[in-house]
Amino acid sequence: MPETMQGRDIDIAILGGGLAGGLIALALTERRPELSVALIERDDHLGGNHVWSFFRSDVGPEDRWLTDPLVATQWPGYLVHFPAHTRILSTPYLSINDESFDAALRERLPEGTIMCGETVREAWRDRVILEGGRSIDAGGVIDARGVTAMPGMRGGWQKFVGQMLRLSRPHGLSRPILMDARITQHGCFRFVYVLPYSERDIFIEDTYYADTPDIDMPVIRDRIDHYAKSRGWSVYEVIREESGALPVIADGNFDTFWPHGGDAPARAGTRAALVHPLTSYSLPDAVRFALKVAGMKDLSGAALAEMSYRWSKAHWRRGRFNRMLSRMLYGAAEPEERYRMLERFYTLPEPLIERFYAGRSTRMDHARILTGRPPVSVFSALLSIMGGGRPLARLDGRP
Repeated sequence: MPETMQGRDIDIAILGGGLAGGLIALALTERRPELSVALIERDDHLGGNHVWSFFRSDVGPEDRWLTDPLVATQWPGYLVHFPAHTRILSTPYLSINDESFDAALRERLPEGTIMCGETVREAWRDRVILEGGRSIDAGGVIDARGVTAMPGMRGGWQKFVGQMLRLSRPHGLSRPILMDARITQHGCFRFVYVLPYSERDIFIEDTYYADTPDIDMPVIRDRIDHYAKSRGWSVYEVIREESGALPVIADGNFDTFWPHGGDAPARAGTRAALVHPLTSYSLPDAVRFALKVAGMKDLSGAALAEMSYRWSKAHWRRGRFNRMLSRMLYGAAEPEERYRMLERFYTLPEPLIERFYAGRSTRMDHARILTGRPPVSVFSALLSIMGGGRPLARLDGRP
């Protein structure tokens, strides 16, 4: 590890070894090798128990050096299935899992950078205290530990259970199924997501755009098994399982979520609301933010905190249109009919779909998304936009 600046234990301390924190550490190692970096993670490996997938178009060619080493598998395109239509799209699709993520970071980060098995008790802009009392003085601190509650925010939840399955026979898929909504909706927008990793290993995730974050694991496991059997797939072994509930932001007050000032450290990832408001998709923003940090001349705690606040507030302003779509999804559509919004979306031109997921939609894209017969009633849509309609869930962790 490079020598630290005088009087400090470390130049940059990154809290949380998930996607956002790991990408920042990689970007700093490549672009600022003179700095010492600590990536502090409470678990014994990086990446948690997660699969992150993304479109090749999400990351520009000049920035793919940051993501390409992390990729476990990629495919030449993907499928979507809805009751009214099926579509094959040609945008290459890539997948990162926690194993490929952990291995790539351990290979590329300098020795001593990764600090696994360490829980952060308190953090400020230039200091971290770990459980057990150890204190680390840093030039700057970035908090990328994610959140389970978002004060001041309202919307719903994208909750899921995913299983990596080994089948008794080949599944026959050559590309992923991004959404299969030809299934019972169970009171919300429900779809199954399928990644064929090898001819017999397949990842199946049962996903719900729901009003609450609770997950009935036994029920959803049964639904995954039922889906596999409906496709003629015989499960030999469940290799691994993951679950989670991601906030879908439809409305809120950014200054309540993130009061400006004080001595709190910079934020990154979900902790900074750097997610797509409708999809909860975070990789494109995590890449952009990591590159922004690595390009800063002043990496002091104060400069990082101010930059991250302003960067995230600008992201919040740019997300107004997508928050409106989230309000329509949760506030205007009947739960069992929510899939119709995505069903219609997937009839639009492929470049528009690419820009939407990458968080680069244009005003013309916005107009095109809203043009034509709406998938919900005009009255319900207008009511939700004006703050009425079905009530939105609070995302602050309180009832």
